[in-house]
Amino acid sequence: MPESEPCHRIPRTCCNGTCERPASRCCGSSTARASRPLTPTGTNLLGMVKHLAACEIGYFGATFDRPFPDTPEWLRDLGDDPHVDMWVTADESHEDVVGLAAHADATIGGLPLEGRGVVPWWPEEKREVALHQILVHMIAETNRHAGHADILRESLDGAVGLNEPGDNLPEGGADFWAEHRERVERTAQLFR
Repeated sequence: MPESEPCHRIPRTCCNGTCERPASRCCGSSTARASRPLTPTGTNLLGMVKHLAACEIGYFGATFDRPFPDTPEWLRDLGDDPHVDMWVTADESHEDVVGLAAHADATIGGLPLEGRGVVPWWPEEKREVALHQILVHMIAETNRHAGHADILRESLDGAVGLNEPGDNLPEGGADFWAEHRERVERTAQLFR
């Protein structure tokens, strides 16, 4: 652990890389493209980022009695659409959605790992939590969706890689990947 970094910041350092990854999948993509539904259930890249932001607002806000300053209307009242956090409405932009997650940093930076909170929507016997539990919970939640975000972005425009397009993949252009995909498809057909 670096001398200059306090212990309670280490989990957020770890969490930041994870939390920023789904949002980074929207970079370079328009709101129109990132909000397109790509699965039969309507899953879309920007909606996934919005969902994670809503989770952070709840877990790092209400749980630790640190309410989000301007809670969006859709989060105050789900109304007729319990899935409103999974898609972007016509009056929301990419910037609006990505900007929602900043509130979590203030909670994480302002509380010790042992800081106590209450998750009101969890079962009574599990509601009382410490900040470190919520950090672990959100790392798991975000990692689950980060994998989805990777697949969604590749489906949209072929962009792949950990941080920058292709930065953690073997060298290879479009021809290489087309041949690779064809080889995988031929092999899959053998199991029919």
